[in-house]
Amino acid sequence: MSTYALPSMLLLMCFSQAALAEPSPELVYNLKGTIVKIHTVTTSGGHGSGSGFVVAENLVATNCHVLTNAIGANITARGETYTPVGVRADWKHDVCILRFEYLPLKAATFSENENLIYETSAFSVGFPGGAAKPLTTIGKIKALYAIDDSYVIRTSASFQMGASGSPLFDDQGKIIGMNTFKSPGANGYFYNIPAKWIKAAMTLPEADKITKTDSPFWDAPLESRPYWMQVVLPMQAAKWQDLLVVASAWVKYAPNDPEATYYLALAQQNLGEIQKAKPNFQKVLAANPHHTSSILALARIARAQDNQSEFKDLSKMLTALDGDALELLNLPDK
Repeated sequence: MSTYALPSMLLLMCFSQAALAEPSPELVYNLKGTIVKIHTVTTSGGHGSGSGFVVAENLVATNCHVLTNAIGANITARGETYTPVGVRADWKHDVCILRFEYLPLKAATFSENENLIYETSAFSVGFPGGAAKPLTTIGKIKALYAIDDSYVIRTSASFQMGASGSPLFDDQGKIIGMNTFKSPGANGYFYNIPAKWIKAAMTLPEADKITKTDSPFWDAPLESRPYWMQVVLPMQAAKWQDLLVVASAWVKYAPNDPEATYYLALAQQNLGEIQKAKPNFQKVLAANPHHTSSILALARIARAQDNQSEFKDLSKMLTALDGDALELLNLPDK
């Protein structure tokens, strides 16, 4: 058996995850009853919109950036309009909780599981593009980035303007996060703040008006953003030496973070330093057997080295976890 072969039980678990179905129409229908559309009037007289969801009796969660520069806000749901009477705000983490009186909407349920797993299904429901009715987007958890005692969740479930503040659900329809921001570019990454921050914001002191007190962490100057944000642009632009510099600093800052090691290995691989890259990809995979990007990279290395046994095992792992990644493997190496 190759070094990369998964234990049979783990392989079975991977196939189960790969075969997860879309959420049932009944589940989505019930969850849509917890989703609201946010409307704002800005200081310049303009109008804005976003998404939100009921998290407890009379409480609606959304992103604070949806409320930036707002002099007034309300929500609509089921053809009715409601005006908040208070707001609890964590501007740094981009979580705002609007409080209402007599809001006749049921709350969604938070997941109690904070141990999320790569390549498990997730979906969101919101108002992308200002849609008239809530729409559903489906994907998988692709990465978890450690920050402030929790993890920002990157998924393949895309979203666009108007969807900020949409809930991210696990396959059981439990809240695990909230659509918040994306990286630039056509092949951008989609990030969700964790449920843990939403629940913490629910306990904050309440104000009677919307007042911005901080900027979201993701909107800081590039050099002040988390390393997992700093690596995206050089990676997308194939500036591998720049990526190596940022990833090396990230590994020094967080030596046990598999994502930091992955981006270091990715830079090394594309700079032709295969003897350094390969053990680093293996290190990532040892820490996280569901890290498809590392499996894909190792499969490409095995193919280039004409190691058919390793290539076959790694291809099976990709098949089990993510068919889209397997398609990438069939494309010519860059």
